[in-house]
This record gives sequence, C-alpha cells and structure tokens, in this order.
Amino acid sequence: MDKPTVAGKAPIVTKLAAGTYYWCACGLSKNQPYCDGSHKGTSFSPKQFTLDAEKQVALCTCKATKGSPFCDGSHRTV
Repeated sequence: MDKPTVAGKAPIVTKLAAGTYYWCACGLSKNQPYCDGSHKGTSFSPKQFTLDAEKQVALCTCKATKGSPFCDGSHRTV
C-alpha cells in the first residue's frame, strides 16, 4: 500500500460551518487539509465528512491519524 505524503506536522484547527467537506488523504493537495484533486493517478481518494452544525475541528495534516480526517496526535511520532 502506498504511503501518503506528510503535508504538515500539526493539525489545522478551524471552525467549519455545517456542510460536506473532502479531506485530502494523499498529502499532495496544495489546499491542505482539503482535497484539490492532486490524488489523481495515485491509490488515494479523499475522505468525505459532514458536519451537522458549525464546529471547531482539528484536521490532520500528517496523514497518519487513525481517525481521519480528525487529528489524533499521530503527528507527534511522524
């Protein structure tokens, strides 16, 4: 299995409105942490996630989280 590119070593903490989002799973997007289509030609696909209400979230950029798209602290060991 391919390994994703580490896009960052800390999560992006942001407040998101209710809606559907696509998290970059490959690490190649120039619009981190969101997918911009850079995964084309790889074995990766973006992770769709939906928020029912406005919420502050910590989105993973190291791509090692076990709880994608949300940070689980894995960046500390990458």
